[in-house]
Amino acid sequence: MTDDKDVLRDVWFGRIPTCFTLYQDEITEREAEPYYLLLPRISYLTLVTDKVKKHFQKVMRQEEVSEIWFEYEGTPLKWHYPIGLLFDLHASNTALPWSITVHFKNFPEKDLLHCHSKDVIEAHFMACIKEADALKHKSQVINEMQKKDHKQLWMGLQNDKFEQFWAINRKLMEYPPEDNGFRYIPFRIYQATTERPFIQKLFRPIASGGQLHTLGDLLKDVCPSAIIPEDAEQKTQVMIHGIEPMLETPIQWLSEHMSYPDNFLHISIIPRPTD
Repeated sequence: MTDDKDVLRDVWFGRIPTCFTLYQDEITEREAEPYYLLLPRISYLTLVTDKVKKHFQKVMRQEEVSEIWFEYEGTPLKWHYPIGLLFDLHASNTALPWSITVHFKNFPEKDLLHCHSKDVIEAHFMACIKEADALKHKSQVINEMQKKDHKQLWMGLQNDKFEQFWAINRKLMEYPPEDNGFRYIPFRIYQATTERPFIQKLFRPIASGGQLHTLGDLLKDVCPSAIIPEDAEQKTQVMIHGIEPMLETPIQWLSEHMSYPDNFLHISIIPRPTD
């Protein structure tokens, strides 16, 4: 892996200023003040919202409290999507702080998975890492690791410890020099304008002629509607971690440096603001 540690740090420490407010129909014993938090882009909502939960539970009647869930402008927010992806997909062109509504009842069973404990998040996170390594290395790297290495990846994410996480994750980003890259790139493409959860297919980082595939090549192959002719108006934005990477960027470099901790590149294709 080429060592652009500053990029890895910038990705890891990305934060979104967020204002949590309680849904107006929730029954409270006194007025609920909003709660402000800097959310880590790389984490999951249900992993970093203990303080939010405690803050609002103080004003709730205990019999009214069931499973907490979050919503933005009428859209329930999927906790198993990383926070940065949720923001890019639903709110990237809105003013900060990001305004999230908190609910304690009427859980939207059709839209959200239940998350009763952090064990559920850990299981989802490790399943993603294993899937990513199956694509990159036929699962050889993750299978050679010990249980404590798997735990270190999880604890690094849960406790927001960059060095702890990357001491292990570095191994998942390596490949034999003769290969010039991973077997396949773990990626998922999300579109704000479709009902389909995401697009995912096999895509090699190196073309048959040996040249590096780019982000543009990936989009042409998997989601051609995101690429427009040069003389046409660009109506969409391609976002990873809140930035719009150049389409000429090699997809292998993006996979090594801009994947989320679950080792997937989560790419959002959203309408470009018209103002």
